[in-house]
Amino acid sequence: MRILHLSDTHLDAAGGPDVDGADGTAALRLLLDELQYLDDLDAVVVTGDVADDGSREAYTRAGELVSAYAGRRRAEVFYTTGNHDDRGAFREVLGSGHRQPEAVYEGAAGERAAVSTVGGWRLITLDTLVPGKGYGHLDSGQLEWLRERLAAPAPLGTVLAFHHPPVALDVPVQRALGLENAGELAEIIRGTDVQLVLCGHFHLQILARLEQATVWVTPGVVNRIDLTGRPGTVRAVHGPSASLVRLGTPYGPLIHTLHARVPRMGETVYEADEARVRMAISRLGPA
Repeated sequence: MRILHLSDTHLDAAGGPDVDGADGTAALRLLLDELQYLDDLDAVVVTGDVADDGSREAYTRAGELVSAYAGRRRAEVFYTTGNHDDRGAFREVLGSGHRQPEAVYEGAAGERAAVSTVGGWRLITLDTLVPGKGYGHLDSGQLEWLRERLAAPAPLGTVLAFHHPPVALDVPVQRALGLENAGELAEIIRGTDVQLVLCGHFHLQILARLEQATVWVTPGVVNRIDLTGRPGTVRAVHGPSASLVRLGTPYGPLIHTLHARVPRMGETVYEADEARVRMAISRLGPA
């Protein structure tokens, strides 16, 4: 099983650079072009913040670009929502995030989770979006739906995909804006066949564990976060990135990052000082 893992494409309706000079559409096109020789794929998984502005135009363009790339490789495509996404527009264009889901959860607030099987592996996407906030949360109904899905093991195992990581580095913005109820998720997956959890949101790569599962956080497509800055600040730099995940190998999961060559690689997109970071945490974090 080979998965191309993308996250944080941040496309918008205009399809051009934002005020900081980041251009999600250009970054995604460049990255997919750089990955032209990556042919042997079973799935492409996009873990949220597909759109930066929640616009229908952004989802349409993302769907066209990713589907064209995946279609040439006969790979299935899966999407999840992120904190920048709009559930209504996402649903209108991308549906449940699965082309032909085996089951779909629909919550009272519009949350949608879905499950599909690819080559014997069960792929479950979850919806961690909290509208208007930067942190993530899994509602009780979605967690119970997940518990029911995991009651019987899949032929080869289960992969979970969602936006907000259930783990964080010792970085204030990550501790505040990750998955709020990671402990509840850990209790649900404990002892099940969940082997891998794929996330985005933090725009940098992190490898960790949640119960028996490997957690992988992939860097962003639109930009990536550079942790060499002063503690308490946040620096984003140019450089579209993705991950290649291999399952079912003797030492799996095997994961490595893929970086597109870009003339502005490593140049600063934006840098938030400590005061700005504290304000963002206060505004976007849990009450």
